[in-house]
Parts: sequence; structure tokens; C-alpha cells
Amino acid sequence: MNEPDWWPPLLKAAEEAQPPVIGRVIADHLLAYEEADARTASVLVLLRDDENGPSVLLQQRAATLRHHPGEVAFPGGGTEPGDADAAATALREAAEELAVNPDSVAVGRSLPKLWIPVSGFAVTPVLALWTRPHLVAPQAASEVAAAHQVPLPLLADPASRGTVTFPSGRSGPGFQIEGVPLIWGFTAGVLSWLLDLGGWTRPWDTGRTMELERH
Repeated sequence: MNEPDWWPPLLKAAEEAQPPVIGRVIADHLLAYEEADARTASVLVLLRDDENGPSVLLQQRAATLRHHPGEVAFPGGGTEPGDADAAATALREAAEELAVNPDSVAVGRSLPKLWIPVSGFAVTPVLALWTRPHLVAPQAASEVAAAHQVPLPLLADPASRGTVTFPSGRSGPGFQIEGVPLIWGFTAGVLSWLLDLGGWTRPWDTGRTMELERH
């Protein structure tokens, strides 16, 4: 596929990106990476060019998982000894979780690491372009319940956006998209950052609240 016109500016913005300021882009429980002993992980922010603009591949975690059950997330996970770098971790995890073919992906640039105090992970979001999109599906029902291809213009729609109060009492951005569970926490924070970097953000009502389902 030809390189979409939005891809080079996004990579340029990512190259110059600084870790989000608390309370501005990412929820305040996501701080700039500052813990030397944090466990490292990567997530794949896999974008493809669709008829109406870019979209991002997300997945829904299995409801039976001990940590973050049923939540929407990027493909990704913890670093393993054989991983060459953050991109290798993200690609391996995406292949294991959703059968994303690494050869169909052009890795762009890694964003600055984000430290998540609640889990002790330092997570690197890896921007990538899906040059040859193909069918994907959860590879283990015990881990992943569904895959979702979500248009960025839909995420940027002010009607899709709001603020979520977390169980910890902190708050951050949220996205409510038809057919997809409420997107909040780390994933919503990175998506909000992505919209800013790509110049897709539209004014939205930060005072609009979105409620988490209580289990």
C-alpha cells in the first residue's frame, strides 16, 4: 500500500513527543517513566488507512482474567529475554494474541515509556503502520475475547469522549464507542495522546462523566 499522508506527520510528532504532563493528556495515574526497577512491557499501536481515515487495532481482554478482566487494550505485554527491542516485544505479543503477521507491519517509532505505578510496569507504545491488513482473531479465549478495529475519527468525535473516575479515585479520559466496551485507563490515555500527536483532537467536554461498570 502507499504510505498515507497522515503517517509522516505522525512520525515527526512522535519523534519530538515528550512524556505526557500529569492531568493534561494522560490520566494522572500514568506518570513519565521514572522507576529504574520497573518491569518493561510494550504495546502495539497498529494503525491502518481506511476509506474514512486511520483506524487502530484494539482487543478486549477475557472476562476471566485476574487482572483487568474484560477491558479494552492494545495488543502487547511484558518483555521476554529473546526480544531484541520494544518493537519486537509488541510484534510478538500481537502475533500471539491476535495472529497479526509481523511481515504485514511497518514499525514506525516508539513513544516515550510510561510508568504505571499500580502495576509497576514501564510501557513503551510502539507506533506501527499496517501495510497489508488481514483478518485477525483471538488466539486464546482465556486471554482475549475479541478484536476491534476502531476508526480514529470516531474516537475524536466529541460525542465519544468523556472523563472516567477510576476505582483509585483518580480520573482520566474515556471513550464510548458502539459495539466496544468503555475504553478507559492506560489505553484511553494513550489514544488521547495519539489523537493529539496526529492533530485529530477536536474540542470535547471534559466535564462529561462516563461510569465504569461495577462487578
